[in-house]
Amino acid sequence: MSDDLSPSSPSPSASAQERWVQEPAKRSGRTAFQRDRARVLHSFALRRLAAKTQVVVPWESDFPRTRLTHSLECAQIGRELGAALGCDADVVETAGLAHDLGHPPFGHTGEEALAVVAEPCGGFEGNAQSLRVLVRLEAKVVGPDGASAGLNLTRATLDAATKYPWPRTDGRAKFGVYPDDLPVFDWVRQGAPEGRRCLEAQVMDWADDVAYSVHDFEDAVYAGHLDPASLRDPVERRELLALTREVYAPGAGTSAASSLDELSDALTRLLALPEWPLGFDRSFSAQVALKGSTSELIGRFCRAAESATRERFGERPLARYEADLVVPDDVRLECAVLKAITARYVMRREGAPEHYARQRDLVGELAGAVLAGAPGTLEEPYRTWYESAADDTAALRVVVDQVAGLTDPAAQSWHRRLCRGLA
Repeated sequence: MSDDLSPSSPSPSASAQERWVQEPAKRSGRTAFQRDRARVLHSFALRRLAAKTQVVVPWESDFPRTRLTHSLECAQIGRELGAALGCDADVVETAGLAHDLGHPPFGHTGEEALAVVAEPCGGFEGNAQSLRVLVRLEAKVVGPDGASAGLNLTRATLDAATKYPWPRTDGRAKFGVYPDDLPVFDWVRQGAPEGRRCLEAQVMDWADDVAYSVHDFEDAVYAGHLDPASLRDPVERRELLALTREVYAPGAGTSAASSLDELSDALTRLLALPEWPLGFDRSFSAQVALKGSTSELIGRFCRAAESATRERFGERPLARYEADLVVPDDVRLECAVLKAITARYVMRREGAPEHYARQRDLVGELAGAVLAGAPGTLEEPYRTWYESAADDTAALRVVVDQVAGLTDPAAQSWHRRLCRGLA
């Protein structure tokens, strides 16, 4: 990936290191991809993730995982797996750091609320919003025409951070770009196979799955929401597997969905692991054992993907479009079971659905109030962007950008002020 003619580039004309706005190097000794990593690490958007919900609201305990800690964990897992396969480690790490930058306050509940508000301007999707943050909203580089280029990352890094490399289409719930960001998206994807993710994006995506499935399981045990021994109860087991098949298993909701027998085998394999926690009494030894379980599960999932990918594509360095990440089906099912455990014992525990509904209402009401009072309700530079918007659709997108960028406590504060008239 060191030059335009590298076989890992999509085409000889699409340099992996090229930037949307050309810039001279500030100092020698750093690669273009190291500069990308530094830009994301120092960004406003990454810092805000410290006060955005991952699973539990950040200030509701003294031991939370936030969007920021999740992103750091995803980046570390992805960096090591990517490097083992021959990818540029900085590219994969930066993609992991950046993949959630577009998530709004209160995580997926906020995303659901903004999807309704933003329907007239093309919808809302956290991954498309992440690209928008990287190429437009984050303050770093301005082009010759005076327009923001966001962090102005390299083509390879932006491609690696694009989990869903297609615009909004019928039949696909997820998408990675809004209509007005298509020019830079098309530049990023120059020469790339349509709809296909580069290897670095696939590694980032698997690292994301591994990080949140394993760590959310750890958090559920640590917080006392889950007694690991309960998973051996036949009734609990049956209900958990039904949820897994309905929501999280490959092909969920289709005729291709994994069978309950396959999911049962996956849960049985997890319970049989020597490192699987048998209980948790909060003692130091129990904490050590739980951390050991976390490490072993991450290693298990990453080793399986590395070995299967090597078996198919050989031992040469792999990057960009030379290979696809291969994750064995049985490992994907084990990961799906872990996701369902968190859903059942944390996100669907008593009182949680009502809590998430209040969060959705808050974000929806707030967005409506900001729109009704715009431009006066907007901060700079959103106010300027709103006033210069070409039409109502573009103006609505600015309002959505403003609300999506708020942290959880900022959203609550704005809601009190704009919707309840409280200072």
